[in-house]
Amino acid sequence: MEETQVKMGRVATREVLRFMTDCLKAAGAVAKAAQQQSELLIEADRLGHPSHGLNRLELYVNDILSGACAPNNEPKILKQTASTAWVDANNVLGATVSHFAMDIAMKKAKETGVGWVSVKGSNHNGMAGYWAKKASDRGLIGMAFTNTSPLLAPTRSKQAALGTNPLSVVAPGASDETFYLDMATTAVAVGKIEMQMRKDERLPNGWAQGPDGKETNDANLAFKTGCLMPLGGGENTSGYKGYGLAGMVELFCGILSGSKYGQHVRSWSHSGEGGAANLGHCFIALDPECFAPGFGDRLTDCMQYWRQLEPVDPNLPVLAPGDKEKKAAAVTDAKGTISYVKQQIDSCAALAERLKITPMTVQFEE
Repeated sequence: MEETQVKMGRVATREVLRFMTDCLKAAGAVAKAAQQQSELLIEADRLGHPSHGLNRLELYVNDILSGACAPNNEPKILKQTASTAWVDANNVLGATVSHFAMDIAMKKAKETGVGWVSVKGSNHNGMAGYWAKKASDRGLIGMAFTNTSPLLAPTRSKQAALGTNPLSVVAPGASDETFYLDMATTAVAVGKIEMQMRKDERLPNGWAQGPDGKETNDANLAFKTGCLMPLGGGENTSGYKGYGLAGMVELFCGILSGSKYGQHVRSWSHSGEGGAANLGHCFIALDPECFAPGFGDRLTDCMQYWRQLEPVDPNLPVLAPGDKEKKAAAVTDAKGTISYVKQQIDSCAALAERLKITPMTVQFEE
């Protein structure tokens, strides 16, 4: 597939964080909630996942402005045991309740070995890996799952049945190693379809279906249809496994928490219409110290072995889960800037005007 030359603009990382925080505060969020949500978004851009970074900002803003999200409410525990908790997000921003819930899971894991928290009444909470890593940074194995708008088309269906329903597992190894897995249960996240639209580029094969149920390379048609291919693609390439994994995430999130699930989850649009999302999340923290000694050493040994495997292409070395994100973060930190496509920068300028805040300072690349 031939790609067009896309004009890019560079923005200082601190400036992007300032802009996002200002937007959310202007929409009505208190400072802490705005800051937490913005830190979640900037981390996605920092790790090389622009689909879940600045790209998501306007959706959150519109949800607040429309009243679909109530950012200044307080989440609360509805029921708990020594190792479990059921939480009502009370329609706050996803970052607010995710910090609240993972903190509970970590505390229980430190006390009992495992903490399992199910959340209802929530909103989109960005990269699942962000929350799993929060536990890993405390020496725990972190897991996070969330359900999303129905976007996944089963291998024998033309209609969407489940969302991208991401899952993540992050674990701490020895010698600063971190196993970092964050993946959608569709072939790609819907944000990657949006990024192709922003760049005015066609989709690679295997990403999405059109309204006729057949594969499409048209990004705009794919976004409008809302049917992503399950992980694995079609039935003959094991797409039913991606469908099954999406169902598993739905089990842990929407169904377990009592929030909306599957076909009942609203569509998420730039208009902010559709009412409260009532999404479900699941956060798990596990203390490896409750099991065989030497967990971190074995994990590091395993990851280093994977990297030493002989690659099929000498120019593409074998990576361990998290290597790609670690490299992207190092590059971003060294530059101190993040690059965005011009269409996205123009959208942010329009948003700044609408909210009456200072737009981002941008330097366009030659």
